[in-house]
Amino acid sequence: MKNVFLWISRLLAAMIMLQTLYFKFTASEESVYIFSAIGMEPWGRIAVGIMELIASLLLIITSTAWLGALLSLGLMLGAIGMHLTLLGIEVKNDGGYLFILSLIVTVCSLYVLYSEREKITGVWKRLRF
Repeated sequence: MKNVFLWISRLLAAMIMLQTLYFKFTASEESVYIFSAIGMEPWGRIAVGIMELIASLLLIITSTAWLGALLSLGLMLGAIGMHLTLLGIEVKNDGGYLFILSLIVTVCSLYVLYSEREKITGVWKRLRF
């Protein structure tokens, strides 16, 4: 059962991030508004999109899922921080939809990191000098 939850968490986080790429890469009105409001348009929108694509691909690959979870966690903590400070929870009357998606990806990423903690500690031990 643990393996099923792990796969669901990995795929759900990846699917959410992949779904939002269309809006970032096509410069949708909402994406341009968000990144303009935080002073990162257009370079930030494109850079975040590329990082979300990389995180999604890493999440899908079993051996690198923890790296994808780590990257997506960092990205989502940034998104949550922007919502709580500059954007507000609700952006352009979305009812908080983007904020909720970032919370879901955060929870999924944390679960993946927790589930993969033995892999992470193994890598850390090999890297220590």
